[in-house]
Amino acid sequence: MNFALTEEQLAVRDAAREFAQTELLPGVIERDEKQQFPAEQIKKMGELGFMGMMVDPKYNGGGMDTVSYVLAMEEISKVDASCSVVMSVNNSLVCWGLEKFGTEEQKQKYLTKLATGECIGAFCLSEPEAGSDATSQRTTAEDKGDHYLLNGTKNWITNGSSASFYIVMAQTDVDKKHKGINAVIVEKGMEGFTIGPKENKLGIRGSDTHSLMFQDVKVPKENRIGEDGFGFSLAMQVLNGGRIGIASQALGIASGAMELAVKYSKERQSFGKPISQHQGIQFKLSEMGTNIEAARLLCLQAAAKKDRKEDFVKEAAMAKLFASKVAMETTVEAVQVHGGYGFVKEFHVERLMRDAKITQIYEGTSEIQKIVIAREILK
Repeated sequence: MNFALTEEQLAVRDAAREFAQTELLPGVIERDEKQQFPAEQIKKMGELGFMGMMVDPKYNGGGMDTVSYVLAMEEISKVDASCSVVMSVNNSLVCWGLEKFGTEEQKQKYLTKLATGECIGAFCLSEPEAGSDATSQRTTAEDKGDHYLLNGTKNWITNGSSASFYIVMAQTDVDKKHKGINAVIVEKGMEGFTIGPKENKLGIRGSDTHSLMFQDVKVPKENRIGEDGFGFSLAMQVLNGGRIGIASQALGIASGAMELAVKYSKERQSFGKPISQHQGIQFKLSEMGTNIEAARLLCLQAAAKKDRKEDFVKEAAMAKLFASKVAMETTVEAVQVHGGYGFVKEFHVERLMRDAKITQIYEGTSEIQKIVIAREILK
């Protein structure tokens, strides 16, 4: 086993860290309070290659490995999880799925713009009555010969209003159940496609989460990804990779909170000395550090297996399950280390605590991850 990072991987990590500290940190509190989508920051992330990191350069991507993606996601997430979830969805759920399963025409038309951040993508699976049970799709794509007629509603869609292209899961043949689900590309502006109000969320408030409504939306047949009935399989495969992205986001939230806690503990005086010299604080920091390092290794292991084209389903689920747990525990303790100041917005840790919770919910709840892990163990 070689745990050393390459020079290229270290350069990606350092570039992401510098960008997060210089471009994302200023204004992050204000964006959170105002629920303001970080459009300018996302545009710069695209220019730096963070929106299509693993896409082949022939489609305007960075051609990087998944390990580099994990490193960049951690650094971005330390500062602004609203930006990192946009980055994660675009990279893991949209670009990866299009590159692996899309036609050459779809790649030229959509992927080349998504990889540069010129356009942003969204992945539409969840519905009012289809969350963890993703097989219960009520949205329908009625086969009309040369096109599909799309009807239904999607919930909790990240990049809901900022996206230009949407990968939508819809049921074409109810009798075939999940094998009758198709994935189609919907473009913003198609007749009958409307975007609902922005959700007022606990955390990641800068990212735009919306419900989407489809009423007799005419989607050309050439916008279907994969063979007829391939949609559910596509969704499960991209979600496996997506879990690495969200695990890395959770890791970044945790490590960002710990860095703030360490810094504050060295500055804050109590009983005549910095609180970092009190055993109670040291025990908190030691547990944070140990758990974060374990989460980091799980994320990197999943990424390395994906890069080697090995089965990484169990490793990705383990990384997401553990890293999201660590994110919650670490951010709560970081607030505690800060005392009363931890409850104040200007010290950042309360925002990280609010952002951490969603990592245990989206792209597969912690309970779903346990089911996936158990299934893999029992094979």
